[in-house]
Amino acid sequence: MRLGVNIDHIATLREARKTDEPDPVKGAIIAVQSGADQITLHLREDRRHIQDEDLFKIRCTIKNVPVNLEMASTEEMKIIATSVKPDTVTLVPERREELTTEGGLNVADNKDYLKNYIKELKNAGIKVSLFIDPDKKQIEASKELEADAIELHTGEYANQKDIELAKKEVERIREAAKFGKSLGLEIVAGHGLTYNNVKPIASIEEIEELNIGHSIIANSIFWGLSTAVKRMKRLMIEAREIKTKE
Repeated sequence: MRLGVNIDHIATLREARKTDEPDPVKGAIIAVQSGADQITLHLREDRRHIQDEDLFKIRCTIKNVPVNLEMASTEEMKIIATSVKPDTVTLVPERREELTTEGGLNVADNKDYLKNYIKELKNAGIKVSLFIDPDKKQIEASKELEADAIELHTGEYANQKDIELAKKEVERIREAAKFGKSLGLEIVAGHGLTYNNVKPIASIEEIEELNIGHSIIANSIFWGLSTAVKRMKRLMIEAREIKTKE
């Protein structure tokens, strides 16, 4: 299982003072050296954290693991993506007033628009993933639009306080992952995952990659970024090893 480290909140800290540190590029380098299998960053329309220059520098600097650009499906972002050419583009819903992405992309109701949008990205040699809720309708629509991958939104699970309801949400994600895999889609997951809740999701065999940001960056304040990345990767591996022994 691969770990994509989202470096957005390194930039969040920098932008709080509008200075030049901490540097997201340096964070990306440390994350890769510490075992990250991918660097993920979200270039938001309001540029609240990651800036265009960060994306350009990371694309030029990070060579030995893929770069995954999260973005809204706007014309501006398409121009940037086809210019920079990250390895993967993950299309996400985006509202300016939200603190963080609050749900999955409504692929099923926007197929006409997304069809050509996805095609243009793929024609530019970019792998396309769609960030969606673990819902069969959205998975089918993603396959129909010829997305390469889907990233299952784990926020409902991560935010659930009731243990039994959390277990039910894990099962919903598990079934969605199985269904998506049966259609030939690559299965990714993420949002709200922490050191305390990652294992049940990491144990789902069909999920090939997890994208995790806030928890890693938050705990890097206490542990250092290298240790934070290594600890998360270790938990993911342990979850898979336990699953294999069952």
